[in-house]
Amino acid sequence: MTDNKVGNYRWVVASLLLFSTTINYMDRSVIGYVKDYFCTPIAKGGFGWTDNQYSDVTALFTFFYAGVSIIAGLVIDRIGTKVGLALSLIIWSVFGVLNAFAGSSVAVHAVVRSLFGVGEAGNFPASIKTVAEWFPKKERALATGIFNSGSNIGAMIAAIFVPWCLIHWGEAEGWKLAYILTGSIGFLWLIFWFILYNPTHKCKFVSQEELDYIHEDDLVAHVAPSEDVTVREKVSWAKLLRYPQTWAFFWGKFLTDGVWWFLLFWLPDYLKKQFGMNMHEIKWPTFIVYTISIVGSTMGGNLSRRMINNGMPVYKARMNAMLIIALCPLFLLLTQYFGNKEIFGNYAATLAVAVICIGAAAHQAWSANLFTTVSDMFPKKAVGSVIGIGGLAGGLGGVIIQKLSGILNTHYHSDPKIAYLIMFIISALAYIIAWTIIKILTRKRQVIEV
Repeated sequence: MTDNKVGNYRWVVASLLLFSTTINYMDRSVIGYVKDYFCTPIAKGGFGWTDNQYSDVTALFTFFYAGVSIIAGLVIDRIGTKVGLALSLIIWSVFGVLNAFAGSSVAVHAVVRSLFGVGEAGNFPASIKTVAEWFPKKERALATGIFNSGSNIGAMIAAIFVPWCLIHWGEAEGWKLAYILTGSIGFLWLIFWFILYNPTHKCKFVSQEELDYIHEDDLVAHVAPSEDVTVREKVSWAKLLRYPQTWAFFWGKFLTDGVWWFLLFWLPDYLKKQFGMNMHEIKWPTFIVYTISIVGSTMGGNLSRRMINNGMPVYKARMNAMLIIALCPLFLLLTQYFGNKEIFGNYAATLAVAVICIGAAAHQAWSANLFTTVSDMFPKKAVGSVIGIGGLAGGLGGVIIQKLSGILNTHYHSDPKIAYLIMFIISALAYIIAWTIIKILTRKRQVIEV
């Protein structure tokens, strides 16, 4: 934080983005907790879905989320962050509520969930662009880490609230109410967004001193871009894809985003199959995983910020921080070892969850820094589009992970521990591979001019 004479209204904006992301992830996390009911045989009162059918629904959501992310980035670059983020939230909230009326049909759930993904795709391109417009480079990783921690908070709320709905109202009605109640909250956020947010040059709450501080990087570069021009000027995908920096972000997202999708949609299933937990017992381990992840999100963003403040060049600080973070998920290689009840008895579940906490926190720390590399390397007018390309890549990686999880759980139905062993190995190695590719592709450290 800077001196009060400069002003701190940009952190109010970061808070708005935090709550938007919280709602975004709370809404998308619901399905992970209702999976058990959906996959319960019809004779026992459930929908009778298979693991493969469940993965079809989550994979289609991820596919549409990915496909629309790149379009969302372009649209937000054109219409601006205020309208763009609001429109995104309205779409995902409407279809989040409509999910409650999908019945037991896999096809209907897949369609509604896909349209829900269309809306959710705009949150991150809009948020990253907002951070680029409202924060100088040295604060962007921290601001990104703050709003990105909403993904953990949203998942935490879902971990407590959705099981409570299922227990309190019964599974047959509770899953519907979980979708309706979580989907409705976004409309309350819209009120605060329209009252408190405007682009920097139109915001009446920001002082001239803070505005100068926000745009200090522009002044150093001897440019004074008009935000109106920035919003309207189009940067073609073909032009962006010529740069290795775009591909660095693409592969960074493709290789690592699926790990978070895996935890988000399959962690409750893992706890049930590995340790025999019921709905009462599942909520607290998942809550703890996402709670610890908040630390990773904020500390990860602050790690590179401290390096920069100590005089390290931005690129070197970002890459050093990301290397440290990329080593942490290697602990996931030990998940199934620590989760072995024959060795660790009643402590097995606690130890396995502790290792997963490290991996989840590392992902959020990685994500905060990876997102910020875009605003480090590209001008503001291209940020939304590049983030959209990365969203496409991350979503495609997520589709592969979702389907792989479903296929492995179906194939190893009699021994799901093997399926999850394979998934944790993939998750553990993803980050160090991604860091290596990013390092190779960004060895020429120029800022892109498009």
